[in-house]
Amino acid sequence: MARLVPVADPADPRLADYTRLRDVNLRKSLEAEHGLFIAEGEKVIRRALATGHPARSFLMADRWVEPLADALDEAGAPVYVAADAVVEAVAGFPVHRGALASMRRLPLPDVASVVARARRLLVLEDLVDHANVGAIFRCAAALGVDAVVLSPRCADPLYRRAVKVSMGAVFAVPYARMEHWRDGLDALRAAGFTLLALTPDASAVPLAAAPSGDRVALLLGSEGDGLTSHWLAEADAPVRIPMDTGALASGVDSLNVVAAAAIACYALVSGT
Repeated sequence: MARLVPVADPADPRLADYTRLRDVNLRKSLEAEHGLFIAEGEKVIRRALATGHPARSFLMADRWVEPLADALDEAGAPVYVAADAVVEAVAGFPVHRGALASMRRLPLPDVASVVARARRLLVLEDLVDHANVGAIFRCAAALGVDAVVLSPRCADPLYRRAVKVSMGAVFAVPYARMEHWRDGLDALRAAGFTLLALTPDASAVPLAAAPSGDRVALLLGSEGDGLTSHWLAEADAPVRIPMDTGALASGVDSLNVVAAAAIACYALVSGT
């Protein structure tokens, strides 16, 4: 049976894992120090548990105890039950999905082990928006991309917002983080991957005509500037998603990174 622990004080030290969930700087330091991340909502919590992440604790409104009873019983972690106002005061915003879980992070594998059996990769360079990272993981999972590789400065896929937007897809797609940015692509090329750099540059090869091979990695750049000139130069070929001529005439020459990732993932996998 789950251990239900009523709490009424937002300052209760047992709720420290859930403090100010929208304060990115605080959460980065707290989560790194304690090796945790926050899962929000029943579906995401279940997916996190199913992929082997141990629960440190749960915080939820009483109405969520019964729907999650089986998972709570199996997890064996304390379940802090509080009024919505208390949960909101701790988290710093109304938790509409009603249930939060503090989960332990698992050791992150290295790049070589993640890509060893992969044929289609996404490689994210310096994406800083957690929602975009989460959405791209959801695209990758839905469309059959084998793994994701992150540059050193890329946003954390296990930050609460990324996990929430991905609907738990961050647990479905293997990923690793490069140790070094400048030579980070070398390991992928050495493993036999053709490196395709997605860019809006009109001189790039249309995605449908892009070079292919047994192993292909698609590089996606940051939200504002796109890929750096260094990674563009390191790629085997620049590729683009062709824009409608009318859109180009109106000054629309590109898609946002999530929309581009969805189209590119489909093209990447359908071309296998």
